[in-house]
Amino acid sequence: MDGPGPLGDFLQARRARLRPEDVGLRETGPRRRVSGLRREELAQLAGVSVSYYARLEQGMSRGASAEVLDAVARALLLDDHERAHLDRLADAARHLPRVRRPRPEKLADETRDLLRAVDGVPALVLGRRTDVLAWNTLGHALLAGHLDLHSPDDPARRPNMSRLVFLDPHCRELYADWKRKARAVVGNLRIAVGKHPDDPLLAELIGELTMKSPEFVTLWGDHRVTPCDAASYELHHPVVGAMTVTQQTLSIARAPDQALIVCTTPAGSPTEEALALLRQAGEGRTSARVMPVQNMNGTVAQQI
Repeated sequence: MDGPGPLGDFLQARRARLRPEDVGLRETGPRRRVSGLRREELAQLAGVSVSYYARLEQGMSRGASAEVLDAVARALLLDDHERAHLDRLADAARHLPRVRRPRPEKLADETRDLLRAVDGVPALVLGRRTDVLAWNTLGHALLAGHLDLHSPDDPARRPNMSRLVFLDPHCRELYADWKRKARAVVGNLRIAVGKHPDDPLLAELIGELTMKSPEFVTLWGDHRVTPCDAASYELHHPVVGAMTVTQQTLSIARAPDQALIVCTTPAGSPTEEALALLRQAGEGRTSARVMPVQNMNGTVAQQI
């Protein structure tokens, strides 16, 4: 094995996050050269030998028991999401990787029916690697109107929401607090990697983002695993102006690796009115001619 692997990386990152005072330790001995707890301190808190814990971080021990993981999780002050992530990483480390290139994800007819049923709000279906498997017209117009509406139908051309957030200028400008959105995307990717550590396409996505986005490198190195189930975002939409939407993630019973994302707004809000204008713009796009669409701020934007 080259390097400590995902489990070791996670343990090192969480240990570096803790200060002695966080776990009731007093500073003694020589001055610290790095922030965070020392390995020997963490091992003492967990009740394991320093050599054993060092092997665990270095990826040299794959058989950690549930009791040891419980002790390490308590010592690291992991929350429920981080604890579940630790279990997934430890379980993956116990098995030899099976590198097989997966087939393109498919959308079940029931899921497509569900997407059609929520046509009144912007919605899309994401796969386990955040590929856009489908979106309704309003979801497309809200989040990625500059892309081909039918691109999710072709696996070779499917947009990927993680790539869009980090590498697409349109999406970077769309979110008023882009860093907050980017942090949420990375948190969900961390969970996906924990569930599917041997997925080569997921590894390729992480590698591409690492090569092309310094911001991704920084956030990925933090090892946060908090899922983003629901969050409100302020958007600067190029057609209808300022908006505030709540993006909610709903699980799909027959496809647990896929998620339905819906964007909701308060009833009677200015954003609801803006969505109505956006829907009208989409319905009026019946030819290639330029059509004027009035923004919520009263200015006129050009919709192609």
